[in-house]
Amino acid sequence: MEGRPLPHPFFFFFFFFFILFLSSSAAGPPYSCHPSFTPTRSLPFCRTSLPISARVKDLVSRLTLDEKISQLGNTAPSIPRLGIPSYEWWSESLHGVSQAGKGVTLNTTIKGATSFPQVILTAASFSEDLWYRIGRAIGTEARAVYNAGETTGMTFWAPNINVFRDPRGTPRTGRGARGGGRLQASACCKHFTAYDLDHWKGINRFVFDAKVTAQDMADTFQPPFQRCIQDGRASGIMCAYNRVNGVPSCANYDLLSGTARAKWNFHGYITSDCDAVSIMYENQGYAKTPEDAVAVSLKAGMDVNCGSYLQTHTKSAIYKKKLPESQIDRALHNLFSVRMRLGLFDGDPSKLPFGYIGPNQACSREHLELAHEAARRGFVLLKNDRNRLPLQNSKSSSLAVIGPNANSAWLLLGNYAGPPCTSVTILQALQLYGKDAKYLSGCDTVACSNAAIDEAVALAKEVDDVVLVMGLNQTEEAEDHDRVDLVLPGRQQELISAVARAAKKPIVLVLICGGPVDVRFARDDENIGGIVWAGYPGEAGGYALVQVIFGDHNPEGKLPVTWYPQEFTRVPMTDMRMRPDPSTGYPGRTYRFYRGQTVFEFGYGLHYTKYSYKFTSLTKETFHLNSNTSEAPGSARQKPVSELGVEFCERSKSLVTVEVENQGDMAGRHPVLLFLRRAKPTAGSPVKQLVDFQSVELKAGERVEIEFKLNPCEHFSRANEDGMMVMEEGWHFLVVENEEYPVAVLA
Repeated sequence: MEGRPLPHPFFFFFFFFFILFLSSSAAGPPYSCHPSFTPTRSLPFCRTSLPISARVKDLVSRLTLDEKISQLGNTAPSIPRLGIPSYEWWSESLHGVSQAGKGVTLNTTIKGATSFPQVILTAASFSEDLWYRIGRAIGTEARAVYNAGETTGMTFWAPNINVFRDPRGTPRTGRGARGGGRLQASACCKHFTAYDLDHWKGINRFVFDAKVTAQDMADTFQPPFQRCIQDGRASGIMCAYNRVNGVPSCANYDLLSGTARAKWNFHGYITSDCDAVSIMYENQGYAKTPEDAVAVSLKAGMDVNCGSYLQTHTKSAIYKKKLPESQIDRALHNLFSVRMRLGLFDGDPSKLPFGYIGPNQACSREHLELAHEAARRGFVLLKNDRNRLPLQNSKSSSLAVIGPNANSAWLLLGNYAGPPCTSVTILQALQLYGKDAKYLSGCDTVACSNAAIDEAVALAKEVDDVVLVMGLNQTEEAEDHDRVDLVLPGRQQELISAVARAAKKPIVLVLICGGPVDVRFARDDENIGGIVWAGYPGEAGGYALVQVIFGDHNPEGKLPVTWYPQEFTRVPMTDMRMRPDPSTGYPGRTYRFYRGQTVFEFGYGLHYTKYSYKFTSLTKETFHLNSNTSEAPGSARQKPVSELGVEFCERSKSLVTVEVENQGDMAGRHPVLLFLRRAKPTAGSPVKQLVDFQSVELKAGERVEIEFKLNPCEHFSRANEDGMMVMEEGWHFLVVENEEYPVAVLA
């Protein structure tokens, strides 16, 4: 999602947080301190009764310098004399256990894992419960894979919690659920920080220097990571390739040690993105020698390097007195602490909890049904003129399916996907549903340099209903490949418009894509009756989409990002400013600050029924700041949140009650989004801001009341130009759809 982080519950389960629910087993994966290994079974680091810090201190003290250095890469070799097996830090599971990293194989006992929707689609459900259950399912499958010996590590480099700042970037967001006590698996929040440019107009992520104001850093780029650490209790952070205000993220002491560890009390490990240390010397020129790159990274607080650069150059850095050995010991303390928290130094795995999770837990019926539910609940209905959808499921009606995305199962998975349990295209799902659909690709590829427009028009004239399945794929939006346009590629628009003009009835357009596209032509074309955004819906996405099209499921999703017009591409992707600049015409970014026209707004989504909303109560309607407020010339009086005190913030918390009614004749579930806007926005304040959300399910005609928690110190505050969070006096409005409720902040 874009913009400022959502409230506390959301960060437990989405943006950001992947403490997976995993276990261990008695066979397959390697463990240290097994009682059968006599040389170590009496050593302190194998005594589970001791604190982990004491065990790690003992272990590190027994390592030679070469052994220490060997552990600083993502592929850490074994130390046979101490019975320590090799370990792979790099595994991926952004929306299902994946082979994108080096840790997972999936080719022997377990051949596949449940592929859930790419998370930008699941985000559209705005359902904490759904995110939580998906996190648990992925965690269970990850442990099943580990128990079966299909992976050599339990540290998963997910989630990706970077703000979706620019529509041209590729969404690779991850999800997760919270865990506690000993780690059931290790989550790693990436990419720290101000990172979302991959490769745009010759500028790549390896050399990009993100110029970020203190104001934007405070209320946009840093809060997701703070929440991930403090609320999600993640045990890993990945520092990014890019520089921030001149300093590489992995060499930034203030960022890694000063902020994450000292201010946010982070106690896990910090890894570089792959080869991020080497590029400081080889690409950025920030370090003068390889040894300098190694030294500055470890001194900044990084612990392990994805790659072999530290393993190759750390010894030389020590001999050249650029780095003390104590920095290696510090890094190893963090690394082995995580492995011990995972239970990998607890001896006989058969005596550890959750050892019952076996290969049958991967691709289980329960998880496949959950993947189906996740896709179904994420789809966003963008247009439905004259109730064109759902289509009537009549045996006498004929159907044509046109488009390059209709007959590809792999396309539905998105990026960072592993081998799925099943493989079904949208076309096959229609056929399994009982529809004898006539199919035409219409384009040679998704790029659509060649379009069979005449054939498509002829087919559209033959049938009663036409569904066009268009959009993007991984050739158009992928890691290391940002878009330069927001329109559909090639001749897709030409094909869609021609078919729409020729069809007997208004057509239905399905968009398969992660990032937004400018489809104003379709939004405004009366010959296009319905538009559905389907994201990358995962392995069960075909079945789920057919259910929505034919009305077996009432669409419930709301857009988690703003859909911008093509004109937005005039804004350089390298401009990191969030707030608009009227003097230069810079429009700002994300729903919080963007002042330009939109194709569809953040939070937009239609349904097959009509809902109404009404504010019924608020426990506090006025919030009084004390009189010692500051007043800058031309601005509202304001007070730093840090000076208001914990007591004030706790005392000011309030409950908001909203009545929701299903006024239609079809049952449905949908998220209710609560926003806050200022009556008179001041310079630098958001246009509006999401406060909270809840998913509610209602029968036809049913009415319920739901409560939202309001924390003025968090929700009414903004960052000033110095990066300080402040509350301003003035009128605010709570907003749900078109309903508003006034709230006053008085100095």
